[in-house]
Amino acid sequence: MSFAKLLIANRGEIACRIMRTARRMGIRTVAVYSAADAEALHVREADEAVAIGPAPSRDSYLRIDRIVEAAQASGADAVHPGYGFLSENAAFAAALEAAGIAFIGPGAAAIAAMGDKIESKKLAERAGVASVPAHLAALGSADEAVAIAGTITYPVMLKASAGGGGKGMRIARNAREVREGLAAAQAEARSSFGDDRIFLEKYIEHPRHIEIQILADRHGTILHLGERECSLQRRHQKVIEEAPSPVVDAALRQAMGAQAVALARAVSYVSAGTVEFIMDRDRNFYFLEMNTRLQVEHPVTELVTGLDLVEWMIRIAGGEKLPLRQSDIGIAGWAIEARLYAEDPQRNFLPSAGRLRRYRPPAGDGLRTDSGVAEGSEIPVHYDPMIAKLVVHAESRDKAVAALGLALDGFALEGVRHNLEFLSALAAHPDFAAGALSTDLIGTAFPQGFSATEPTGAARDALLALAAALHQQAAARATKRPAQDWVARVGRANHPLSVMLVEGGADVRIGASLVRLRGALAPGSAVFTGSIDGAPVAVRLARQGSRLRLARGGHALTVQMLEPRAAALADLMPDRPPPDLSRLLLSPMPGLLVALAVGAGDEVKQGEPLATIEAMKMQNVLRAERDGRIARILVEPGASLAVDEVILEFA
Repeated sequence: MSFAKLLIANRGEIACRIMRTARRMGIRTVAVYSAADAEALHVREADEAVAIGPAPSRDSYLRIDRIVEAAQASGADAVHPGYGFLSENAAFAAALEAAGIAFIGPGAAAIAAMGDKIESKKLAERAGVASVPAHLAALGSADEAVAIAGTITYPVMLKASAGGGGKGMRIARNAREVREGLAAAQAEARSSFGDDRIFLEKYIEHPRHIEIQILADRHGTILHLGERECSLQRRHQKVIEEAPSPVVDAALRQAMGAQAVALARAVSYVSAGTVEFIMDRDRNFYFLEMNTRLQVEHPVTELVTGLDLVEWMIRIAGGEKLPLRQSDIGIAGWAIEARLYAEDPQRNFLPSAGRLRRYRPPAGDGLRTDSGVAEGSEIPVHYDPMIAKLVVHAESRDKAVAALGLALDGFALEGVRHNLEFLSALAAHPDFAAGALSTDLIGTAFPQGFSATEPTGAARDALLALAAALHQQAAARATKRPAQDWVARVGRANHPLSVMLVEGGADVRIGASLVRLRGALAPGSAVFTGSIDGAPVAVRLARQGSRLRLARGGHALTVQMLEPRAAALADLMPDRPPPDLSRLLLSPMPGLLVALAVGAGDEVKQGEPLATIEAMKMQNVLRAERDGRIARILVEPGASLAVDEVILEFA
């Protein structure tokens, strides 16, 4: 059976990615959209589009009735759920079946058995799969949670039963954190999945997160497609994934794959799915959960196996038999994926929203960008803040790591806060290069949070030289002089240098060093791509008034180019002190003020919660940075907040 028209019950990059495969297969596509997504890229790329409700996902993308009605009205004979939203909702699969519409995924029974994290762990235990110690029942109260956590022993993990994507998860190391974490996890789970059940399990310190991709048809064939390493996580949300894993050899891959297949067979699983494990330092692995859907990180598996997982999900749903045996599945090369988010690393990764003034992904051999936006697209506040996935494929891990760093530095993005520099810093981190990964690596590498640092030595000279060469290129249009002396000013530090424009670039002398730049020196460009001293580089550029900000490899430098006499005068100018905002609690993002934990006149201690803001389906708790007393409250719960809006004032 083949399908003529496919409705994608999702939005953003995954909707666009599914459409690409459907178009190649000759299947017409139908998009659904909320009021916030009327002009979104996935709507424009589909053959047809149907409005399904207001912006909040609970009134649109989570409405089973409206999506079934959209499928019926458009004449779609199949629905692909993507990931998130209703992708692991057994009632949705059953509703489509009742309406005579094919669901591109497993049956409702398998979703119910494995999509529920509590029930899947019970089933895994019965199937003999090693599992992490846990209390496999929904928690009723904070007191109960504290009592159970004491029997499991700290640290523990609070997890949403219907969860995924890092939503509804908290690590707790004491009773206070259990109480606070339970309320926050329940609120996130309710907002994201419409199900606020939370359970507890032992949190394994310094684990690796390894998952096995499976593919199963309706004729009894179940294959595993190798593993993905997903250990680089922040707030339990995957950040960088790769296939294969640096620590999994052929024997371990076979053992993990066999357990994944056995678990899938136990529930008569059909379609693509993922069995997730955590691995300790001794390479012991334990079942974590099964995701009965396509994973965000599926592109890395596609690149190393050569299989289009979306295509095979569609073919399997149409009754086709997999023409492969396990021995036919190979792994070619290495693939790494980085998730690009609209979030502000300097504000503890709080989500950002706005219009993309510039959006130009890098292009080239071995690069793939899965995106649901284009230049001019709006990033709304209502949904997950992921913008795109940048994926590289090379013949070895070392080459893939190098390609990832180059591609991240060459990604032009302006208009919202983003995590590109954070990703670049991770790609350049020595532990990542060595494959020494764990789920707490990010917290260890950046214990005070992330902020791009100024480079030193040769790395600093390379950026200074580029800033000078770009400035000289622009100045030469007026002066007609290819060479000139300048002073590169960084803060109050001066760096004298001389620039000589040459064919194909520039030579820049900084002290005793000569830096050779080759590549197009285009003033106003958002990215420089070329070479520095023969090594390929990409550098992101952003004009800030009379200064130029250059970013590469997680480092950043803001440079003002001055003639020597102007630099001498600048040394005589005093610096202006920044305004004092320490008495104000400002909203770090646009969002909804869900709750206030304090009132006027209350005394607070450093670290105590002050307010909770919900943005992009995540609950964000703002805490006191110092001891003090609340002078006045300026907004009340239920208010919509803008970035930097004042919430309260300290005495």
